[in-house]
Amino acid sequence: MIEYFSQHLWQVWAVIAVVCLILELTAGDFFIICFSIGAVFAGICDPFGLGFYWQIVVFAIFTLLSLYFVRPFALRYLHKNEDNRVSNADALIGRRGRVVETIEAGGFGRVAIDGDVWKAMAHVPNEIPVGTFVRVVDRESIIITVEVDD
Repeated sequence: MIEYFSQHLWQVWAVIAVVCLILELTAGDFFIICFSIGAVFAGICDPFGLGFYWQIVVFAIFTLLSLYFVRPFALRYLHKNEDNRVSNADALIGRRGRVVETIEAGGFGRVAIDGDVWKAMAHVPNEIPVGTFVRVVDRESIIITVEVDD
């Protein structure tokens, strides 16, 4: 069994490359993909008769090269406007929802947005009835502030 793997080490490198690609899909920061690139180049060396230790050296060199050259390039062009991307509850601002529990004047109610129900308030002198469409204008903790959507 060990002889088989030593004679067909490219298969091990191919498995390592695929596993690293799968792990990269979960991370998305273009770090693990560099190890996949190194594994591909190490696997290419096997049919040319380079020994295991030389393949490790090739793996290390190409991994480091891709960390310094491929990763910054990928981050620059594939993560454009990353700083402007909102996440979690901040992504609710500007979204449209429907009132599912009357929002009392100066009080609270409930608004459904994409299947989630949020505690909501509005700065209007009268209540907002059930079924009214509203737009989120602000968020404080888990309470959203809405206004009637025209």
